Amino acid sequence: MQDQARWGVPTLAFGTFAVGTCEFVLAGVLGPVSTSLEVTLAAAGQVVTAFALTCAVLAPVLATATASWPRRRVLALAVLTYLLGVVGTALAPSFAAVLVAQVIAAAGAGLFVPTAAVTAAALVPAERSGRAIAVVTTGFTAATALGAPIGTALGGLLGWRATMWFVAALAVLGLAGLFALIPRHVATPAPVPLAQRLAPLRSRRVLAVLTTTLLAFTAVYIPYTYMSAVFAPATGGSGVRLAVLMFVIGVVGTLGNLGAGALADRFGGHRVVGVALTGLTVVLLAIPLITGSFPLSVLLIALYGAMAFAITTPQQHRLITLEPESAPVLVSLNAAVLYLAISLSGIVGAIGIDTVGANLISAVAAVVAIGALALSEIAHRTRRLEGSLR
Repeated sequence: MQDQARWGVPTLAFGTFAVGTCEFVLAGVLGPVSTSLEVTLAAAGQVVTAFALTCAVLAPVLATATASWPRRRVLALAVLTYLLGVVGTALAPSFAAVLVAQVIAAAGAGLFVPTAAVTAAALVPAERSGRAIAVVTTGFTAATALGAPIGTALGGLLGWRATMWFVAALAVLGLAGLFALIPRHVATPAPVPLAQRLAPLRSRRVLAVLTTTLLAFTAVYIPYTYMSAVFAPATGGSGVRLAVLMFVIGVVGTLGNLGAGALADRFGGHRVVGVALTGLTVVLLAIPLITGSFPLSVLLIALYGAMAFAITTPQQHRLITLEPESAPVLVSLNAAVLYLAISLSGIVGAIGIDTVGANLISAVAAVVAIGALALSEIAHRTRRLEGSLR
């Protein structure tokens, strides 16, 4: 049992890496998907929308419905559901079938992530639960830094269906790890009813911060979702070059996230988010000017990754300081809003491609980022007026 507990947290982190890779790698293979299935790039982008929207809607519902089940059973069900969707995607004969399969995969991913976080916390002493959850959530960062670039490169060399089989192989490894290293019985907190999970939404301050997350990450993921089109002049259609850009985002974003967490502790989440959103806006406006050069694109994409990922932890910091007693629920709501933002990015980006063209959708994203910055300031001023300064 001790060995299982010792290796259980890294196993759950790998599972998060596996289920996160599918979502992030989709952005890297939209071009091949659109060509293969004879749909427009904007239409192909709705695969990302379908996946993220399903996660946003079903994650809290499924987590509540299975809260009383044994954790390993829930985790295994989640991975099997996800695996079914990924394999279905790899075998899909049409775009409609891809959408259905991705909805199934997303249901599994949406169930896995919150369950993995709760299980990780239960596997270690109470004083180490925060670090255990942090290890699990780094799986998403790894999915961006490693899983998505590898899958994108495979898609460029062997076709997008090879990418899906790669993702399926990751899921199989994750499933094997669950049965080998996660204890059959894990003590977890009492189930939280769905109404209680949604109760913080009655607070205007919480809503303002969550809406800031929504707008900020919609801006972040508009160019990410359609990166293959936005940076097509720089990559020349090369899947390997596109994978390099995605790898740079992931690595620099990881460092940006870690640095932003430390800065949030020192200066407050509001200030860090303000600086990150301002920098993100500048970068987004600069993207159309440099996409003709691959070296300049690498440089700017690094700045983009640093600014984009620097928003994540400070936003969670702001939520937790608003209502510390509701921290777990608020973090789960923030994750759901993040998924919703990714789904909106697919829709807004598609409209932008049809109206202003792929090269200028980063400017559309910049407008959304400015809206997020304004709302962030409003949320902060509202908190000050209510006498709730940290």
